[in-house]
Amino acid sequence: MPHYIYESRLLKAHLGPDPLRICGVDEAGRGPLAGPVVAAAVILERGRIPKGLNDSKQLCEESREELFPRIMQMAIAVGVGEASVGEIDLVNIRQATHLAMARAVRALSIAAEFALVDGNDAPALPCKCDTLISGDARSVSIAAASIIAKVTRDRLMARLHDDHPGYNWKSNKGYGTPDHYSGLRLHGVTDHHRRSFGPIRNLLSGRDPSAYEEPQLLAGE
Repeated sequence: MPHYIYESRLLKAHLGPDPLRICGVDEAGRGPLAGPVVAAAVILERGRIPKGLNDSKQLCEESREELFPRIMQMAIAVGVGEASVGEIDLVNIRQATHLAMARAVRALSIAAEFALVDGNDAPALPCKCDTLISGDARSVSIAAASIIAKVTRDRLMARLHDDHPGYNWKSNKGYGTPDHYSGLRLHGVTDHHRRSFGPIRNLLSGRDPSAYEEPQLLAGE
């Protein structure tokens, strides 16, 4: 379960007169075939940490939805950023994820002075940062950010589903599931599909989208 150890270490090492403002940063939606990538940044303080925080992938949808308003209420600040499908196709998913993370940090109502970022790939942020592999399962700040990012993106995909029900985005969130591939074969590619991703390129080239061999992340990752 995530804890506050990493934040505490940074606070103890800080020499300034005021407590260091530390945000956790995580993203949702690197692997889907459709929809934007969404990132969140969350600043928590000791004594005001919602109970039950965990890596969003380890929580059911009901638990994430319950935690979302508690994080929004108890956090010092929450920022959300996204990178569009067009940006993903233009600069690639890695760079688009970094854009979304930077936008999330800039969206904080109180500026962060340090960021703990999930993973091992440090983005260019408007503050100093460090990466933490499996950070969403180790740091409460990153876990909170993972929940905010995941719930925000899932709600967005549910709204897109209402306009494009043939792909079952409300359930698969845009990931490459059998029902999504079926929708692609029946209805073709929408403006919300990532044309730089192999299965979509396959379909646009007249091939079966599910024949693409590069492994796709499972829904929720």
